Amino acid sequence: MLELKTVKIDPVKDCNVILGMAHFIKTVEDLYEALVNAVPGIRFGIGFCESSGPCLVRSEGNDEELKRMAAEKAFEIACGHSFLIYMKNAYPLNVLDKVKHAPEVCTIYSATANPLEVIIAETEQGRGIIGVVDGLKSRGIESAEDVKERKEFLRKIGYKLG
Repeated sequence: MLELKTVKIDPVKDCNVILGMAHFIKTVEDLYEALVNAVPGIRFGIGFCESSGPCLVRSEGNDEELKRMAAEKAFEIACGHSFLIYMKNAYPLNVLDKVKHAPEVCTIYSATANPLEVIIAETEQGRGIIGVVDGLKSRGIESAEDVKERKEFLRKIGYKLG
């Protein structure tokens, strides 16, 4: 038996998500430490799917609403040792290096503010993430004006020198 499913993740305004795979029950605590040590003022919630023993969704965070959302969506995904982070007051590029270097983290599927569709395979044993659809289909190739706007935006948000 093999069934394919999708789970939609629509981040709320000013929120980014990181979806990944890890391998051990202490993942949720190590991810908490990685996030609070990466960016002062970050707000986040983590949902971590345990895939052995009681098979619970473990959750941590410093924002109760983001913690609830991450736990509920992780439970909907319910794949292996997957984890989902909802975060505000930071971008994924601020935390990805720390997240990737948590000892339990195996892979990152996506880090985005875009809507996602998580593609899931379900067998008699359980569920696994096959991949993700991140955002929308490309509509064209950037023009000179688009390049100018991209560069202005990066300077406006402080990621490039003026």
